[in-house]
Amino acid sequence: MPLRPAGQPGGGFGKLQLQFIRSKTFHWTAALAGLFAIFVTVLFAFIYFSIDSYLIARSDRAITTQAGFFAGLPRDRMISAIDDHLMQDSRGVQFAGVFDAKRDRLAGNIAALPDGVEVGAPARSAPLVSLDSRDAGATSVRTVARRLDNGDILVVGRNVDETAEVFKVVGAALALGLLPAFFLWLLAGAWLSARARRRVEEVNLRVQRIIAGHLRERLPHRDVDEPFSRLAAIVNGMLDELETTINALAGVGNDIAHDLRTPLTRARLTLERGRTNAATLEQLQEVVDKAIAGIDQSLSIVTALLRLAEIENSRRSSAFGDVALCEMLREVCDMYEPIAEDKQIALSVDISGKLSVRGDRDLLLEAVANLVDNAIKFTPRGGRVELALSRGQGETILRVTDTGAGISDQEREAVLRRFYRSDKIRNTPGFGLGLNLVSAIVKLHGFRLIIHPGPGGRVEIVCPDENSGQT
Repeated sequence: MPLRPAGQPGGGFGKLQLQFIRSKTFHWTAALAGLFAIFVTVLFAFIYFSIDSYLIARSDRAITTQAGFFAGLPRDRMISAIDDHLMQDSRGVQFAGVFDAKRDRLAGNIAALPDGVEVGAPARSAPLVSLDSRDAGATSVRTVARRLDNGDILVVGRNVDETAEVFKVVGAALALGLLPAFFLWLLAGAWLSARARRRVEEVNLRVQRIIAGHLRERLPHRDVDEPFSRLAAIVNGMLDELETTINALAGVGNDIAHDLRTPLTRARLTLERGRTNAATLEQLQEVVDKAIAGIDQSLSIVTALLRLAEIENSRRSSAFGDVALCEMLREVCDMYEPIAEDKQIALSVDISGKLSVRGDRDLLLEAVANLVDNAIKFTPRGGRVELALSRGQGETILRVTDTGAGISDQEREAVLRRFYRSDKIRNTPGFGLGLNLVSAIVKLHGFRLIIHPGPGGRVEIVCPDENSGQT
């Protein structure tokens, strides 16, 4: 069902009627109603013919039994028994008659021996004329004829009028039940079509508002277990992510402009002063070196951002392989041990078993190196930084702890944003991209990054068992 473009009028009630009549929902409902009507008609026809066949078979058995009973009696008793049998027939559906060899009637209520009746044949329909209703003409009756020992012909019949009554009852039930049910189906189809169209129109209006820039708009949904509501909830979740991403991009743009402006402005001022005040070649070289340092700082920010974009947009796992975490941690420790010694910080590694994960070794090395670099940077002289590798319940845990100030509970989410720098560390060198880079690498691998608040920093990378192993 297509969405109506923004600004197109919705039409009046008549147009809405034509729309739901043309809708696929109404067409499917009408088709199902037709199939239902055909099924019920076939079912009722089967019931009718089954009952008709049963009643005829039962009547044939009854008149065959009666004919056998009457044929075994002497003539006088047979005639008396036939008269008693006909007198007890209050409905007037029983026929019986005895005819001599000349076809003259001797007893019974049959006016004349019917032409074409087969003596001794199984029960079949034959036209009989009753003495009580000669003017009405012959009636088709199930009939059995038997020739007696004295040459007489015994005819026993029964008018199976129940079949006509059954046909009337079935026809009335079909008319009274099927037609209202068919129209109810059509009404249900019209209601479902109109309901679906109203919901789509409402979604259309919300989507047009979102396209117009109202990012806080969401699709309507109810807390019920139905496909449309589940789809609306999924789309609303996607819109939440898009809104967060767009707001983050807007903030990142401002942060990039701010962080690049400072070193570039410093480099420009340094060059201007050098051009005006430098009197010797050495002074000019010093000015140029300071300007180059400022430009290098700007390039470092750009390089870090490009690296983040590369990691976040990567969907390839072709470079993934088994990464021995114990060897990687020792390598990181060897890299940062000279820096830790210069700051008089004790750097150690605690490894429990030979654990490995599946991932990109270079990216994981970069993530751990960033955590260790932050730990050394924010740990005061004489402190301690420890790398630990252990097994938890169904997971491998890589932990970096230090004796620094740590991260407060209020800043646990904020430190993962780009360019975020706490007021306590404004004077510490850095761009505010380290933990954001670590978070991107961890997310790419399907791991979890846990930052524990409180004094003394503690950051964990948790690797589930489907991505980890033990050798």
